[in-house]
Amino acid sequence: MNDPQLLIGGGRLDRLRTEIQDVRAAQFRRLLDQCDFYARENPPAEHPEASITYLGPAAAGFALAYRLTDQRQYLDQARRWIATAVSYPHWGRAHLPDHDLDAGWLLHGLSLAYDWLGSALPEAERTALREKLILQGDRLYRYAVETEGRWWSSSYWQNHNWICYAGLITAGYALRDGHAPAKDWTERALDNFRTVAEMLPADGSGSEGVVYWRYGVPWLGVAFELIEEQDGVDLFAACDFLRNTFSYRLHQSAPGWEYIVDHGDCHDRRSGHSLALYHKLASAYRIPQAQWLAERVRTGFLGREWHESGVKPGVRAEGYLELLWYDPTVPAESPEQLPTSAYFPDLGLVTARTGWRDDAVLASFKASPGGGHKAWDTSHRIDAERGWDTLNTGHHHPDANTFVLIGHGSHLAVEDGYANNKLTANHNVILVDGAGYAGEGRYHVYRDMPERHQAHVHSVVTDDGWVHAVGEAAALYPPELGVLRASRRILFGPSGSLLVIDDLAAETDRTWTWLLHTDQPSTALGDGRMLVRSGTGQVTVRALPEAGFEQTTTLVTANPTSSTPSLTVGRTLHTLRREIGPERSARFISLLLPGSALESTPHDHATFNTTEPGGGAEISWRHGDWTYQVRLGTEEIEATARADGSVRRIRAAGSG
Repeated sequence: MNDPQLLIGGGRLDRLRTEIQDVRAAQFRRLLDQCDFYARENPPAEHPEASITYLGPAAAGFALAYRLTDQRQYLDQARRWIATAVSYPHWGRAHLPDHDLDAGWLLHGLSLAYDWLGSALPEAERTALREKLILQGDRLYRYAVETEGRWWSSSYWQNHNWICYAGLITAGYALRDGHAPAKDWTERALDNFRTVAEMLPADGSGSEGVVYWRYGVPWLGVAFELIEEQDGVDLFAACDFLRNTFSYRLHQSAPGWEYIVDHGDCHDRRSGHSLALYHKLASAYRIPQAQWLAERVRTGFLGREWHESGVKPGVRAEGYLELLWYDPTVPAESPEQLPTSAYFPDLGLVTARTGWRDDAVLASFKASPGGGHKAWDTSHRIDAERGWDTLNTGHHHPDANTFVLIGHGSHLAVEDGYANNKLTANHNVILVDGAGYAGEGRYHVYRDMPERHQAHVHSVVTDDGWVHAVGEAAALYPPELGVLRASRRILFGPSGSLLVIDDLAAETDRTWTWLLHTDQPSTALGDGRMLVRSGTGQVTVRALPEAGFEQTTTLVTANPTSSTPSLTVGRTLHTLRREIGPERSARFISLLLPGSALESTPHDHATFNTTEPGGGAEISWRHGDWTYQVRLGTEEIEATARADGSVRRIRAAGSG
């Protein structure tokens, strides 16, 4: 049998055969589990309306299992799945047949199977697979050339770009020795990935949200590994985004690790894990916490992630990559010694948590232009120079100045998750005369927006358990509203209390509406507080000075993938609203105090006093064992928290 050329060549296959008996035994078991699952499945004889992406990794998994074990059943299964994929006249049916995700996924998986199985495939089947790969590779390559400057071909910050070019480069490497045009495929894809490595934000933040991070970023690992192996170009070293992106994923993990912070398009709150990617990042950059998280998922809740994730094929299909990417020389180390807060300036993302325990409290706050600052600035420059349309941020919401609050095992202040009709009102933000940000009400809210249309975060301070940040979003509202200021300050305290201060101004009188979305309805406590209980967690919400709330519901529905038109996701949000105006300026001060819904907690209280002209105020409250005092001046904020003899202080600049 031939020696494979991709990923397991050069003697690696022999080493893997030894290591699956000891240091890779767990990953080998995962691969066999993947194979057992797909062996029980029957790929449809005719191309279904739904996505067929899973055919690629199914074939690759069987091919790798066969090369590792020489067991005939894995070869037979690989042949069955390959024959089905080859029989389809097109890859992809409902959306851009041959030219999008289905084609990319299948080109990758079936090209690996072609290389790995080699002469083990009967000659007629090998020839049919080769001709199909040539046909589909040529179709995808031609589409990329013809649409340069439009859609995924030049959308450097988008998962479609990474997946399609990763599929194309895998096919190119598998075929280029015997099919001269395949060299054009690899050269174009390599040039694209060089650009991607340069264009992505250095802080590692993902503007598409955690779900599309886990869906798209593994393909950078796929492509970069093949490029280094086949062409000797080390894009891992050149890509600061990939070097730092595990930190983004870590800080967007809900306490307990099973769930996520759901900024951006998120089918659900579970679909966030890729053990394969964690292993690749751990290996490439020697990140022990990435190794630890992969093991935590594998031994703790892999089965739930496998079966309950709304993103298909998800972690189920990644067994072959987990085995190949696991590096047993990287130690596993929990994040307990890492900072509990983080700031990702490109996405304007600030996160804070009370610790790494499962019952900790977490807040996540963000404000940035569409796609983040680097994508926004770079795309506007490229598009102006070349007449292109490179920024596709359909998974980025009109959510500047929103926040998520999670505590005691529950999501307490929540996002809409996934929406085709993206509305500012679906987020925890401010409406002006009932209107949200310009461009809302469509899928790609940032398309064709002028460069000045951007939000930003400043005054980020993390100190002694405190986290402070200010977001400014005035430039996002329609110009006719004349919004001069939409400043939101968040102050996260050592106990997990969250103080939110909105300072707003416009050229003329406006009605200002403050929004907070929760999973469960709230109950008025009769003293100005609203209580939201959600499973094991709860949060009290108070307006300072005391003001009433209106409670409504917000229905959000979406089709999260154009390749499966019948798939619908949705949720009903319970919404607290309060209004000021019409007035030219307004201030909302809001206090959110999370706690356990299962245990009695000390009665919290809050007071508010105006102490000086120009909007200065003093606020005090108690939260659990902590007492807080905050002085809000015109130029700065000072805060003190005390508990059990411990005193923690912070001072930060005003909101500008």
